[in-house]
Amino acid sequence: MNQTISTSALSEKFIQREEKYGAHNYHPIPVVIARGKGVHVWDVEGKQYFDFLSGYSAVNQGHCHPTILAAFMEQAQKLTLTSRAFYNDCLGEYEEYITRYFGYDKVLPMNTGVEAVETAIKLARKWGYQVKGIPENKGKIIVCSDNFHGRTLNVISFSTDPTATGNYGPFMPGYEVIPYNDIPALQQALQDKNVAGFLVEPIQGEAGVVVPNSGYLHQVASLCKDANVLFIADEIQTGLARTGKMLACDYEEVRPDILILGKALSGGTMPISAVLADDDIMLTIQPGQHGSTYGGNPLAAKVAIASLQVLKDERMAENAMEQGAYLRAQLEALNSPHIQLVRGKGLFNAIVIHHAEQDAAWKLCVAMKDNGLLAKPTHGDKIRFSPPLLITRAQVDECVSIIQHSLSVLD
Repeated sequence: MNQTISTSALSEKFIQREEKYGAHNYHPIPVVIARGKGVHVWDVEGKQYFDFLSGYSAVNQGHCHPTILAAFMEQAQKLTLTSRAFYNDCLGEYEEYITRYFGYDKVLPMNTGVEAVETAIKLARKWGYQVKGIPENKGKIIVCSDNFHGRTLNVISFSTDPTATGNYGPFMPGYEVIPYNDIPALQQALQDKNVAGFLVEPIQGEAGVVVPNSGYLHQVASLCKDANVLFIADEIQTGLARTGKMLACDYEEVRPDILILGKALSGGTMPISAVLADDDIMLTIQPGQHGSTYGGNPLAAKVAIASLQVLKDERMAENAMEQGAYLRAQLEALNSPHIQLVRGKGLFNAIVIHHAEQDAAWKLCVAMKDNGLLAKPTHGDKIRFSPPLLITRAQVDECVSIIQHSLSVLD
């Protein structure tokens, strides 16, 4: 980057240690976070910031939520891991809780988001062969361009991002990529009788919070049903109250055949993900055919229950809807020549930067960091604004003031 970035000697010590001993697979904003609480984090010097990334929506409930931490610490002192070789006294309670919460027959618990995506794909293929009757090894999954479902070799096999795919081939076959938010393209792809599932983000997050046309998901669900194809919704980032509803799919009152959750399922404390489906889909996988050492561990089970309960008890979806609409209105009211577009739903938002300099979004993020707000560019010219869901209107006003002041760095 052309911009000179100043950091304190203490921060620089931590940054240089990571540079020396860690793989260089990230390019972080130059701030060293040491503590978090609610919508705020503090660096090693004690400076306070608003967190406008929320761990890519993993910290929807806010940093170190006391209810979630209490559940974590209580269970951590009793039992953390048994593996699924044995039953434990927490998993069944969690399975009952989450399936009733979202209205599905069964849940398959996993850890990271991409593990859940891989699980959903395996599940869809198994269903395709055993239930739909697709010929062996002919099953296909339809996906969308500009998707982001993780970084395993299988998942990047259907990425359209050159950064994700360069020099990692050969790739897994069995996927067809169509444009996002394009119903005619989906109709055409669904004519193939070997299609088992359509995997889609209700709002594309990594692509820059791209919101599809109203009615898109409703049409998707209807087309998939008519074609006897599973509608698979990746709600890892969009789910769990982030967009102003418990699920982004709830805006169009559609129910995915397979629902993928992660990130805020733990309130940012540990990797927890889940795949939900009904019996006719889920029970195609039999003992020994899929699993995870840590998936469904008792600590995760207790933490996930607490994390989900906090979302309802504190009406975080409702607050996300209210504050998100207010945030977008205030950003648009800035009338900045450097903001080309404001888009989003709830507290899942992004701005598109209009500027001649290629690294303008990065430059703005560094300026916001200096002024007390943390965000990160995505795909060059886009910046996501996704604070924890307990942010107040007064705090939104303060953050908009920081953003407005920081925009002057692009003048």
